[in-house]
Formats: sequence, C-alpha cells, structure tokens
Amino acid sequence: MIKQFITLEWKAFFRSSSFSSNLALKILMIFGAIYFIGTFILLGIGSYFLIEKAGLEPFPTINQFIIYYLVFDLFIRFFFQKMPSLTIRPFLNQNIKKNKIVHYTLNKTILSFFNFIHWFFFIPFTIVLIKEGFSPLNSLFWGLSILLLIYCNNFIAILIDKKDIVFYIVAAIFGVLGILQYYAVFDITQYTNLFFENFYNYPYTILIPLFILSTLYYFTFKFFKSNLYLDAGLSVKQDDATTENFTWLDQLGSLATFLKNDIRLLKRNKRAKSTLLMSVMFLFYGLLFFTKSIEAYDAPVWKIFAGIFVSGGFLLNFGQFVPSWDSSYYPLMMTQNITYRDYLSSKWWLMVIATVISTLLASFYLYFGWEVYLAIVVGAIFNIGVSSHLVLLGGAYIKTPIDLTSNKNAFGDKKSFNIKTLLISLPKLALPMVVYAIGHYTLGWQYGYLFVAITGVLGFAFKNKVFELIESIYKKEKYATIEAYKQKK
Repeated sequence: MIKQFITLEWKAFFRSSSFSSNLALKILMIFGAIYFIGTFILLGIGSYFLIEKAGLEPFPTINQFIIYYLVFDLFIRFFFQKMPSLTIRPFLNQNIKKNKIVHYTLNKTILSFFNFIHWFFFIPFTIVLIKEGFSPLNSLFWGLSILLLIYCNNFIAILIDKKDIVFYIVAAIFGVLGILQYYAVFDITQYTNLFFENFYNYPYTILIPLFILSTLYYFTFKFFKSNLYLDAGLSVKQDDATTENFTWLDQLGSLATFLKNDIRLLKRNKRAKSTLLMSVMFLFYGLLFFTKSIEAYDAPVWKIFAGIFVSGGFLLNFGQFVPSWDSSYYPLMMTQNITYRDYLSSKWWLMVIATVISTLLASFYLYFGWEVYLAIVVGAIFNIGVSSHLVLLGGAYIKTPIDLTSNKNAFGDKKSFNIKTLLISLPKLALPMVVYAIGHYTLGWQYGYLFVAITGVLGFAFKNKVFELIESIYKKEKYATIEAYKQKK
C-alpha cells in the first residue's frame, strides 16, 4: 500500500498541469535547496569555531540559544509549511483503511524539507564536538535529542494550524522574553540551557524528547483520523455572514465600494489578518539597522533600506497580491460595469493610508534621533510615489489565486515569482539605496534623503501617466488572469 501511495504521488507530480510551465521555477527551487543545505553545513562546521573566536564557550552558547532556534523554526513552519489535508482527499472515496491513510500522510511530513534541513547543521556540529574532545556517545545522544525536538515542532505545527490564537500567544510570549533578555531584565536561557545540556550529560534523557514526539504523533494521528471526512473535518469552514456598511466612506464616490470590500477582507479573512500582523512586525524591522546590533548593517545606505521596510510593511505585503486578493470573485467582477482605474485607485489609496499610519506608528524611532526617523519619513514618501506603483504593476503578472481561509505562504507564494515580477520588484529596494548613495557620497547624507524624497514626489506627480500604463497592462492581461484564477491551486 505504501508503494502505491508513493507511485500515485509521483504520477500526480509529473502529470500536474503546472509542471511544464513551472519547470524552470522547480529547478531554481532545487538550487535554492542546495544553497540552504550548503549554508547549514558550513554553519554546522564553523559555528563552534566562530563562537570560540568570539571568546565564548561554544557548546554552552549553542545550548543557551537552542530555545530560540526551536521557536523560530516553529514560526517558519506556521507560515510556510503546508498541511497534508489536501493530499488526503483523493484517497477518501477509495477502499483504503483510514489508519493507513493517516499513518502514510503523517510519515510523509517527516521527510519535509523543514525537517531534514536541520540535519545538515546538527550532524556536522556533532561531528565537530567529537573532534574537539567531547564524548562521542554523549555527543551523539545530544544531537539526536535536538533533532527529535525539531520533529516535535513538525507535529506541533500541524496541531496548531487552525488555531492562530495559540501560535500568536506563544510568539508574543517569546517576543517579550527576547526583549527582556536583550535589555538584561530577565534571561530565560539561563534556565533552558541546563535542560539542553542534560541531553549530553545524561544520555538517557533522550527518552524525554522521544516521549514528547510519540505523544504528539499519537494526538496528531487521533486528530486527523477523527476529522477524516470530506463533509466534516476536511471541508472548508463557512462563517456566518455579517453586514458592515462603512457609510463614512460613501463620500469617496466610486472608490468607496472597493475600499469597503478591502476593509471587510482585512477584518474577516485569515490570510489578510496574517498580512496585517506581518505589517506590524515590519515596524520593528528597523531595530536591526538603527540600533547597530548587526555590524554588517552599519553602512549608511542601510538606513534608507530600513526606512522603506518600516513604512511600507503593508504596502509590500498587501500590494504584491493585487489583484489576487479578489481572485475568488475576480471573473464575476470583470463582468460588471466598473473601470480598472477605480479598482486600482482604491488599492492605491488603501496602501497610501496604511503607509501614513505605519509612519506615524513608527514615531518611537525618534528615540534613536531625528535623523533615524527622517529615514522612515523619506522611505514613506518613496513608497507612496514609486513603490505603490511598482507593486500594482507587478500584480498584473501575478496570477496566483489566494486562499483567504489559510495563512500558508503568507510571505509570498512560489508561483508569484517570474522574471517580470522580479525585474519590477528590484527598483523597490535597489533604487532608493542607489539614489541615497549618490547624494550621501557626493554632497552629504542630507542630500541623500532629499534625492530619495524628490524621487518619490516625482512619482506622485506623474501618477496619472503611470496609472494609464498600469491600466493598459491590466487590460492586456485580463483574460489570462481570469483563466488563471479559474484553475485549482
């Protein structure tokens, strides 16, 4: 039976309607996987010596921060790791026992890239420990214990997939703990490092993560089996409809209809809420640059880079998926008596309003000096005048329907990337840095900010001309977009 499952999935992979069209992308993904594997191997080999060079004890230091490593791994899984429910559906009307379906599906997740990528860090690191004089047996049990905890994350991610509140509470707790540790108020790693070191000191403690993993597998198995029905657990949940008029937007005329729809979308849907959450997280992105906590980001041009991200978190996350947010009813919308200009203008105004709000919320950066906050303001001007147009232009070539009930691929979908969108995306980040560098290294940092602001103002001044171009491209891509949205993901 397992062999038949594997054969069917292999055929489904190669017979997919999108296989040939995305072949180049799949090749790039393979190269990307090789890159990450190589990076993890180098880190696994070099981390010990880099930490030692920094004047710290390598093994205790690694154990000290593994807790954050595991939390970050869970965070990545929550947003990117796809759940196996869709692969289960085709087998439910066959004469196959539920136990076999669930066991196969759960065991398949064990081979996920999100799991085995960690092998390439901890196995080399364990080998380095042995070479540096640590006990081979104890080192082996330590490495296996950490990998078992990684696999625990795999099943935790499955169990909390539909429970956003659990994830956000855990993320908030560890976010607060990280801040407290950064400011030397409370250091949780002083307690957790003892737990992880015990895997080395007392090899039999490997039974703890093994027991946790077995328990999680059991509960995950029971959860999937109890929901293994097309008309129950695996069906799409239908929420009760509620009516919100937002009459205060009526004064905006024809734009009001679209703005109301977008506000409802952001309030009601899981994927859109995740985008709002990430936009808030982007507000704190500048701390990496403005606090000089990372030496590599100390160059002047990184300030304007940070300003773009801090002020444009919503613009970059929401704007890149216009019009995919409306994919579920886009074909119907195209049959109505509406203009692309009104549709695009409503999206533009929503991004502008969000950019202004983000800039105001980021005023706490004044703590680091007015020059730092000025970088955010200038970045906001560039986002409004240039980046807003570029994300709308890129949206014309992104024909990936969005499942609003799921937050998977919330940072972006691999199908959304092609040569055209890549070329359109580059100026959003590279252009302001180049313009700033020209001003900074010739006349001074003040002129660098001035040149970036002028670029944004010019983009705003030519808004109508740019919108004519964008509108013509959307019209040209109209039927290809409609056809793409009719295809199943």
